[in-house]
Amino acid sequence: MNKMTFPNACQVMRWHFHPLGFEACMDAPRSMVVRLFDRATGETLLAIAGIPCTAIMAAADVERIIEAVEVELDTFAPVLPLREVG
Repeated sequence: MNKMTFPNACQVMRWHFHPLGFEACMDAPRSMVVRLFDRATGETLLAIAGIPCTAIMAAADVERIIEAVEVELDTFAPVLPLREVG
């Protein structure tokens, strides 16, 4: 089974949610707070507390967290405006 530390799991989630900003921190020994934000403005798009996690997580746990955040993002921010590049 593929395991990763909390900081490595957070990096995987940062890559997944790019170009949005992603921050996460453990708020208790077995839960975390996640924040997705607009990198240009710093505006918080979504913040979720109490997501179950551990200091060492299996890849499947990280995938479960990503899916949970995506569900919340779809629920609370169904249409994110796209910016023109250039």
